[in-house]
Amino acid sequence: MAQPVRIVDGVVPKHEQLRSILTELATRELAPGDMLPSERQLCLDHGVSRITVREAIGQLVSEGLLVRVRGKGTFVAERTVRSRLHLASFQEDMRRLGLEPTTVLLSAEHAEPPSRTAELFAPRGGAMGYHIRRLRVADGIPIAVDDAWYNAALAPGLDRFDLTRSIYRTLTEQYGRGLDRAEQTVGAIGASREIAALLGLPVSRPVLVFDRVSYSGDQVIEHARSWYRGDRYELQMTLDG
Repeated sequence: MAQPVRIVDGVVPKHEQLRSILTELATRELAPGDMLPSERQLCLDHGVSRITVREAIGQLVSEGLLVRVRGKGTFVAERTVRSRLHLASFQEDMRRLGLEPTTVLLSAEHAEPPSRTAELFAPRGGAMGYHIRRLRVADGIPIAVDDAWYNAALAPGLDRFDLTRSIYRTLTEQYGRGLDRAEQTVGAIGASREIAALLGLPVSRPVLVFDRVSYSGDQVIEHARSWYRGDRYELQMTLDG
């Protein structure tokens, strides 16, 4: 670890100087879950008062970089997965962020979809689909539960392939059915008992809910509903004026 930097009076307030030092420490030298030096040690290392230390730490706790645990100390918070709002597979998204994705297949069946999905797949009736439920994991941490239907008329025999890999890639490589666009809504609800158990959360903890309808050409190929951990996942988007 680098030699502690002594903070001196200057144009930049002492708590802001310490905040920058602690940010560098938490992001470059320590890993998620590591404990910061005690308030007393930070005072000695950097030549500042306990009030200054508490103000700097308080700001970083509010920003989510640090977390306080009563009776134990201050720790580096777990990293939040930040995804840009775009059409990509979970695996592509996680690898772009430098995380190792894995998928647990919960269930897969060839069945008649619920009425809303069936109408999207075949407005004139007779729709069949593949119902695939998966737990999505990044660096060993459960991130999301996917409950998706895929249009059997556009991808017959989809359940014969490895469903723990990217289904989007399978649709492109095996059926020539790349996803061209999607319509998606995002909301927040309390996690049900099942979703909470899969994601390792308390029941009713808020989760992000995605409802997505994806198109290949002008036909609906996917209708998916996903539950993402609100404490491990956030969306990033660019807004044009």
